[in-house]
Amino acid sequence: MAQVLVIDDNPAQLSMRQDVLRGAGFSVICAGSAETALEVVKDPGAYSDLQIIVTDHVLPGASGAVFVRELRKFSPTVPVLVVTGMDEAERDYAGMGVAFVPKPCAPEDLIAKVRRAIGEIGN
Repeated sequence: MAQVLVIDDNPAQLSMRQDVLRGAGFSVICAGSAETALEVVKDPGAYSDLQIIVTDHVLPGASGAVFVRELRKFSPTVPVLVVTGMDEAERDYAGMGVAFVPKPCAPEDLIAKVRRAIGEIGN
């Protein structure tokens, strides 16, 4: 079962994404901030099965871009999907190898993007 880390400071959005992805058969770990997510990914026990990260762009404290920049220092290849409604956010992630999910995102679109990013379905 593929493991997904979902990061969002909005509890309703976090719960909705968790429910959608669990319903699609994924194992889901949730974090409400970039700082908490970094603790998760730096824990070898939690991180060993992690196959993809879905993060909001706008977070309190460190942004999604700051999180990905730190993540890439020790994990340059794990797929990352950035959920954002801000077109200008893409420049914050230049060269970091992420894909974007526009807000709002229908549940079936999120599932398809996650599956595609981890190679469960063809690109």
